[in-house]
Amino acid sequence: MTGHKRFLSACRGESVDCTPIWIMRQAGRYLPEYRALRRQHSMETAIQTPELAAKITLLPLQHFELDAAIIFSDILPPLAGMGLELAFVPGHGPSIANPLRTPKAVDMLRVPPARETMAPTLDAIRLVRPELDAQGLALIGFAGAPFTMASYAIEGGATRNFAHTKQFMYHQPAAWDRLMIKLSSLTIDYLGAQIQAGADCVQLFDSWVGALSRYDYERYVRPYSHRVLSAVESKGPVIHFSTNTGPYLESVAEAGGHVIGVDWRIPIDEASRRVNRPVMGNLDPCTLLGPWRELFPHVRDVMQRVAGCPGHVFNLGHGILPQTPLENVKRLVDCVHSYDHDN
Repeated sequence: MTGHKRFLSACRGESVDCTPIWIMRQAGRYLPEYRALRRQHSMETAIQTPELAAKITLLPLQHFELDAAIIFSDILPPLAGMGLELAFVPGHGPSIANPLRTPKAVDMLRVPPARETMAPTLDAIRLVRPELDAQGLALIGFAGAPFTMASYAIEGGATRNFAHTKQFMYHQPAAWDRLMIKLSSLTIDYLGAQIQAGADCVQLFDSWVGALSRYDYERYVRPYSHRVLSAVESKGPVIHFSTNTGPYLESVAEAGGHVIGVDWRIPIDEASRRVNRPVMGNLDPCTLLGPWRELFPHVRDVMQRVAGCPGHVFNLGHGILPQTPLENVKRLVDCVHSYDHDN
């Protein structure tokens, strides 16, 4: 099988010749070529220059025999198109200078089409498509889920307790609904545009939703995630990824997605049984910092647990860490592809 066919077949729960693998943030700071490029270009420039984004997307394929590439971008640029003042601050991360704190601020948000505000990313997808076709590899597009995007917009950056976000949910439920509908519409359009541009599969990142209780998730979040996922599932395979949602994973799965991505906090065989569909994951990114003698048992544990599961895409439970040794990544990829479940 080509990586393209292997990856898409696993997403559909079909049999494959070996387990497909890609790695979240695989075109990132652990690669020396990426660090060299970022010394020359800001994050904004890297995202907004199609040729540069395409080059970064392809970098990990020079080192590893992965089955898929993921387009280089970030989940937050669509917020800038809505009218939020987004900046990527070196050493600090994303920051929004005018966070949403009032219903009026929500009502002022625009919902522009992705072809206008995210054209560089769509162009980058078109640029990498011929190269990936030549290599027989799949291309993944992505977007942030409504809750994670809303949290960034309200908090203005990273947060520990999501106090502003939860306060807004509880005190302004009507404005929260309007915000989530706007974000849902924006995300549906953006994911659809990525598929139209050439993405084989898209992933919805809900990286922050694990901060909520089951009740809050089902009341304030799931209807909007379902709105997005149900709108794009007919266009191609969709991965629904979240973190810290083990206590209500079934509820996350009910929101939708052909593949459910899970972090390392739940055994992946348990996740597979509970969602009853293909799963993605779920090696702890920190295990890649250790020696192979300690890393391999973790890889083996994941592979043994998914034996017989209806579809599995190997990945980390979240993004790869900047200090990860390249040799460990190469051994991981080779191990997953050659793993013998009978021995």
